[in-house]
Amino acid sequence: MEVTENLIDRLHNHFTGGDIHFSYPSSSFRTPELDLVHGVLQMMQGLSSAIFYWDKKRSCFRFKTGIHVAHFSQTSLYGILDQFSYAATCLQLVDKMLNKIEKSNSLPSPTLRAFAGSSRTWLNMMRDCALKEESKVKDSNGGLTPTILGLSCSLSSLCSGAEYLFQLVFGAIPQFYFEVDPHIAAADISVDILNHIYVKFSEVCLLQGGQEDIYKMFLYIFVGTLLPYIENLDSWLFQGTLDDPFEEMFFVYNKKIAIHESEFWEKSYQPRSAISERTNIADALLSSAKENKDFTRVASISLSSVTSQNEENRTDFHVCPFFIKDIAKRIISTGKSLQLIQHGRASSASGKHQENTEVVHNLSGLSLSEAFCISLVALIDHGDHVSERLWGDDKLYPEAVNDVQEANSSCDGGMPLKSPKRFWNKLLDNTLAQKRNFGFIFSSEKQKYDNSTNVTERKLPQTCCRENPSVTVCHRVLEENKHAWQSLNVSKAFCLPPLNDVSLRQAIFGDNGLIMKSTDCMSGFHFSDSEYYRFLEDGQTLEDLLPCPTLLPFVTDGIQISEMLPFQNNSTLPSFVLHWIQKAELKTSLLPSVILQECLIFYIRRQADYIGRTILEKLLHDWRLLDELCVLRAIYLLGSGDLLQHFLSVIFNKLDKGETLDDDFELNTILQESIRYSADRVMLSSADSLVISVAKNPGLSEDKPRTPSASVSSPRKGRRRTSRMDALDSLKFTYKVSWPLELIANSEALKKYNQVMIFLLKVKRAKYVLDKARKWMWKDRGTATTKSKRHWLLEHKMLHFVNAFQQYVMDRVYHNAWRELQEGVAAAGTLDEAIEVHESYLQSIQRQCFVVPDKLGGLIASRINMVLGLALDFYSIQHALSSSGGAISAVKARWEKEVEQIEKQFNDCMAFLLRILSVKLNVGQFPHLAALVTRINYNCFYMSDSGILASTSTNAPPPRSGSSRPSTIL
Repeated sequence: MEVTENLIDRLHNHFTGGDIHFSYPSSSFRTPELDLVHGVLQMMQGLSSAIFYWDKKRSCFRFKTGIHVAHFSQTSLYGILDQFSYAATCLQLVDKMLNKIEKSNSLPSPTLRAFAGSSRTWLNMMRDCALKEESKVKDSNGGLTPTILGLSCSLSSLCSGAEYLFQLVFGAIPQFYFEVDPHIAAADISVDILNHIYVKFSEVCLLQGGQEDIYKMFLYIFVGTLLPYIENLDSWLFQGTLDDPFEEMFFVYNKKIAIHESEFWEKSYQPRSAISERTNIADALLSSAKENKDFTRVASISLSSVTSQNEENRTDFHVCPFFIKDIAKRIISTGKSLQLIQHGRASSASGKHQENTEVVHNLSGLSLSEAFCISLVALIDHGDHVSERLWGDDKLYPEAVNDVQEANSSCDGGMPLKSPKRFWNKLLDNTLAQKRNFGFIFSSEKQKYDNSTNVTERKLPQTCCRENPSVTVCHRVLEENKHAWQSLNVSKAFCLPPLNDVSLRQAIFGDNGLIMKSTDCMSGFHFSDSEYYRFLEDGQTLEDLLPCPTLLPFVTDGIQISEMLPFQNNSTLPSFVLHWIQKAELKTSLLPSVILQECLIFYIRRQADYIGRTILEKLLHDWRLLDELCVLRAIYLLGSGDLLQHFLSVIFNKLDKGETLDDDFELNTILQESIRYSADRVMLSSADSLVISVAKNPGLSEDKPRTPSASVSSPRKGRRRTSRMDALDSLKFTYKVSWPLELIANSEALKKYNQVMIFLLKVKRAKYVLDKARKWMWKDRGTATTKSKRHWLLEHKMLHFVNAFQQYVMDRVYHNAWRELQEGVAAAGTLDEAIEVHESYLQSIQRQCFVVPDKLGGLIASRINMVLGLALDFYSIQHALSSSGGAISAVKARWEKEVEQIEKQFNDCMAFLLRILSVKLNVGQFPHLAALVTRINYNCFYMSDSGILASTSTNAPPPRSGSSRPSTIL
């Protein structure tokens, strides 16, 4: 056995005296270190060798046992090889995962394809590094001998990057998507991918020293994966189009709702529901972890983060990347507002307003993805913040780009200095120049065909040819070789040349002169003149559609496709920036939140603000929102002087006679007559824009707040035919709001308006019947008695209450609430904010009219309705007394007793209302209650300033002329 004297031998001899020797393998069993280096480099490229092989059962790279290398113990050698095999296994598993995505039966979503493509590009780049290292080893030619330790140092960054790439890919796209449920929605997959990359990218930014390549890898994959999502946002925010065929955006379009419908704003575009519940997810993941050991087990563990994110998405039902979740609602509103602007009716405003509403793209001629890329390069390369300058109402031409650089250079203080253009400046110049010169490469002239010539005159290509990219690539070659254009003309070679078959024809047909001497493929088919010219036109059309089809460009290996193809929006510039990220030396390691805030979210917020201001300008000026709301105010809050005067008089008389309001046609006829003869009829666009209907079962309406009965007094048979106050509950007034203002004043808003109107009609009817009762009582003033004076006083107190409440409604509801609405609409920035202001306005008038179904409003409303019902009962009694004539005294005594009960109930209601309305806590929460107390308790008639209720005894004498009593407020 050969024994080599080395350091280990000398150490062993020193401690053992040389009596016991190590067992050395013979030289034939030792592995040359150079072969081991070659095997490691090939394994890093995904290739098997004599030493390293792929274990299909365990899904990992393994090396054969019995490897012995001089100067290495087996433990240390295996430790080094385990490091390489782990890195190679990570790359191989990533390769297999990407192959599974690329070869999937169904077409992956754009975000998934972009993630797979970006990961594939970085995987190939890492394997190219191993290939270059192998080339260096082969080209050493006896120079420096490569060692396994040296390879471990040179490939340390590659091994670390392989592990991070494995964690990134398998964390974003776990086996769950392919093994448990292959039909998961594209939106769920896209959100999981973007969220996972964002989280891992944020963690990588915290690494210090020697991890620049890993940061570049995450930046490259994050930007490349995010671009399809940005393109969808661009079409939605700047064009108002949801271009999402794969349904991966966080909101979805309801095709059943058209833009002209009133439910468009609320129900047309809604947040997409999160991933559906699956009860067998945990069991499926556990079984997958048991079957797939080693590295695939690590992949299954990474599913916990994705599952937790899905659980979070289920709670708020927003399948949205969490880095834009804060502005998700504004994004949806911006696109819908843009659609309203584009499909709005013809504006009656000046041309200036119309021009401002049409110009909605304010990114200096760039798309959102292009602005994102320019801002990204400027931020990570030089730390320049160019988003403010790229955003503007005017297009930014190349000569204006210098102002951006000067503005950034002046941030350090002093005068801006002239400096060479930075990379992002040149990139922006080139992009804007290509956009300005974009067009077709050839401009052909229409020609006439004749038998003598068929020459096509063409102009020299100036820009690019989208039909044949080879023409753009070979632009300079075509310019230098104009003589070759004729040979490249497909119309000249559209038909085959004549065949040389003269001898064959003579052998078959002889010298018969009727037979043609040769076969001409162009004219041998005996076309007519029209068919022949059409044949030539087809060839010319083919050439126009595909110029120079046989032209092939001269290209070299490694050239970017963006450098060959003509300029394309959302493609050429992002492709160039991604290529730059691979080669650039990044100076900073910014967090992804900083990158997104500066390069993406800034533009989204600015566009949302711009569209919000534009839609509000159209609402206020072109569509006249406040004028339409003023019409609703005049109708439903009874603000018009005589618009409904005739209608109310007729229906109140019908109710006094005990007639029912159940004929829609009759009611609408009366309503139209009232509108037609009103001085305020010009407020309505048409007489039939306001209609009335009768509900069959008004008491069962779910939209009406449940309050106690309007009249709590018991029925009095034999002396009343008047319909009760709740007879008005069956009426429903519907006003046709013009489009698109019906998005704000929708059907739900009209229901709230109708509730307030019905309540005000009850107050109006109470005043109507009390005024009539006063007329009857005034006729009997010559026979005034003590009882009649008490009737006068009771009627006076009821009328004071009704008048005070009407005045309160005019001040607080009709005027103050309207002023708050005007101020809120003027301060709104978006249509959503305008809708919220109108909703607050409706809630305010409902609360101040006590028709909201809360506890305090219900208590107050019950007593107010009771007072209104008592007024109707008092009117019924007075009507009976005035028409009784010679009624027996017993009947009159019973009526007097009922009047006493009405007075007692009225006093109890006043006492209860003043206690409730005067509570300091309630007054502090609802300032409008103080105004109502002041009007009801005029001259402290019911309650003193200290809160002590006055005596309201039924037997008390009437007050003297000098005493305080409520005055009638008209």
